Amino acid sequence: MKGFAMLSINKVGWIEKEKPVAGPYDAIVRPLAVSPCTSDIHTVFEGALGDRHDMLLGHEAVGVIDEVGSEVKDFKVGDRVIVPAITPDWRSLEVQAGFPQHSGGMLAGWKFSNFKDGVFAEYFHVNDADMNLALMPDDMSLESAVMITDMMTTGFHGAELANIQMGSSVVVIGIGAVGLMAIAGAKLRGAGRIIAVGSRPICIEAANFYGATDIVNYKTGDIAKQIMALTKGKGVDRVIIAGGTPETLIQAVTIVKPGGVVSNVNYHGKGDFLPIPRLEWGCGMAHKTIVGGLCPGGRLRMEMLIDLVKYNRVDLSRLVTHVYHGFDKMEEALLTMKVKSKDLIKPVVII
Repeated sequence: MKGFAMLSINKVGWIEKEKPVAGPYDAIVRPLAVSPCTSDIHTVFEGALGDRHDMLLGHEAVGVIDEVGSEVKDFKVGDRVIVPAITPDWRSLEVQAGFPQHSGGMLAGWKFSNFKDGVFAEYFHVNDADMNLALMPDDMSLESAVMITDMMTTGFHGAELANIQMGSSVVVIGIGAVGLMAIAGAKLRGAGRIIAVGSRPICIEAANFYGATDIVNYKTGDIAKQIMALTKGKGVDRVIIAGGTPETLIQAVTIVKPGGVVSNVNYHGKGDFLPIPRLEWGCGMAHKTIVGGLCPGGRLRMEMLIDLVKYNRVDLSRLVTHVYHGFDKMEEALLTMKVKSKDLIKPVVII
C-alpha cells in the first residue's frame, strides 16, 4: 500500500509498505478523511519524538472498515467510523488506575505516528476495535467528524483538567483548533469570563463565536501584564495552555490566582525543561496547581463528543478552513499546517 511518511527529521515523502494485518480484536480501516496536526509538525520538523525513519504520519482520521478480526463484535466491514487519535490498550493496569492514555507506558495510548504507523495511508490498523471505534452518524460531515478525533477531545480535556466551575474566570492561551475547543469546553462547563490569547483575525473571530469574552493579542505586549491589567491585578481562576512556548508556562503561573489551576494540553516539542517562576509560584507554596494531560480516546469518549455535536451543543464547522480533495494532497495539507497562513485554522484532506 501507499503511505505518506516521515523519512527522517525534516524530511517527508511517499513510500510503499505492506498492508497491515488485523489481530482477532482489531480492525483495518480505509480512510475517508484525514487532517494534519501541529503534532505532526513537531514530530517531523522539530524531532520532538526523536529521529523516526519511514514512519507513516497522521493520527486524525475517519474511515470505512475494510477488515475486522474474528473477535470483533460491534463493528463490521463497511461501517463508517470515527477513529480517536488515542487508542489505548484497554486490558491494562493503567486503565484500571484511570489513565488509559498511558496504557503500556507514558503516552503509549497515543500509537498512531508515535509507536506505530499513522493514518496517512491507504489502510491503517486500529487495535481493540470494539473499544476504540465509534460509528459516524450518517448526517455528519467528514470535516466535522475528523475534528472530533483530536481537536475536540484535546481542547475539552484542557477544560476538564482545569476543573472549571460555574462562574470561573478562564484564560485560554493559543487559539488554534485546540484552543478554540478549550473555549467551547470552558463555556459548556459554566465559565464566566473567558479571555482568549491569540493574534490571527480568523482565530479571533472563531474564539468569539465559541464563547470568548475578551481577546488579548500577544503581539501587542506581554500577555501577563495585559491580563493582570484586564483583571485589575487579581488574575484568573484557571488557565488553559493550548499553544505557545516553554515560557508560556511562566505567564500562566503568573496570571493564575492562588488556589487556581494551570492546565496544559500543549505539545511542547522543544527544550529539556519547562520553567516555573519561583516568586509567582509563591516560592512553591501558592496552591497553584499545574497539571498536563494527553487527551482521552476510546469509543465512549468519541460517542459522548458525537452527541455534543449531534444535539447542537458544539458546532465544529468553524475549525476547518482548508479542504483538499485527493490522497495526493497529503503533503500540501501538511505543509499548509507548517506554514500556518493567516487564514488557516485546520486543513482536511477528503480521500
